[in-house]
Amino acid sequence: MSDCLIKTIRSEGYFGMYRGAAVNLTLVTPEKAIKLAANDFFRHHLSKDGKKLTLLREMLAGCGAGTCQVIVTTPMEMLKIQLQDAGRIAAQKKLMAAQAQLSSSSATRVAEPVMETRTTATQITRELLRSKGIAGLYKGLGATLLRDVPFSIVYFPLFANLNKLGQKDPNVKAPFYVSFLSGCVAGSTAAVAVNPCDVIKTRLQSLQRGVNEDTYSGILDCTKKIWQKEGPMAFLKGAYCRALVIAPLFGIAQVVYFIGIAEFLLDMLPKHRA
Repeated sequence: MSDCLIKTIRSEGYFGMYRGAAVNLTLVTPEKAIKLAANDFFRHHLSKDGKKLTLLREMLAGCGAGTCQVIVTTPMEMLKIQLQDAGRIAAQKKLMAAQAQLSSSSATRVAEPVMETRTTATQITRELLRSKGIAGLYKGLGATLLRDVPFSIVYFPLFANLNKLGQKDPNVKAPFYVSFLSGCVAGSTAAVAVNPCDVIKTRLQSLQRGVNEDTYSGILDCTKKIWQKEGPMAFLKGAYCRALVIAPLFGIAQVVYFIGIAEFLLDMLPKHRA
């Protein structure tokens, strides 16, 4: 992780660490809103008989939530990955140009410097819509489902059961810090559990390839090539970083959701009389 951090800052500068942040900021709120609301919706309908939800039903509710969220998650991940790849490819081209210039330093003609063009999310979206239509934004949908559905199946039952441990009374909500810690633990656990699926999804959604990078025809082809060329540990690449990001993200999201900030803001809006 530290090696990646140092190399990214050297090649792209400090703000290279924030490539794709605008896409995340724009779409992460509706993504989490859909995920949490859908889980509650499915839990409500699966517990209509008045009985306590079994673990299987909790997992089914999580499955439904994970399926619903890909409406927003797939294009968000697609654009974020393209922006991050654009910086990586540009840095690679810059390094290759510098090496070529050094190798030909004895020649009379000096190599022209590589002009770096800044790619934006808007440009990528327009290009994808122009060339492939709306389906272009949903490339890797199957791989995204393969990651997000198991994530929700693990996350929601684990969070619900951890959160119950902090409830003194079943009819009273757990303290906000219990919800936060439960969200952190459940989020990081689920993130590590589905990291192999995240690696496959990222490889499939990457449109730009660097030097000597493989191309993939689908999920099985991607899995096979990673296993053969990089070994099984490649499926855990980035697991630590992902857990560090997901833990506070879901901790904060659960606190906001359980405190009822959204309901408070909605109550402040003027209501139309019947």
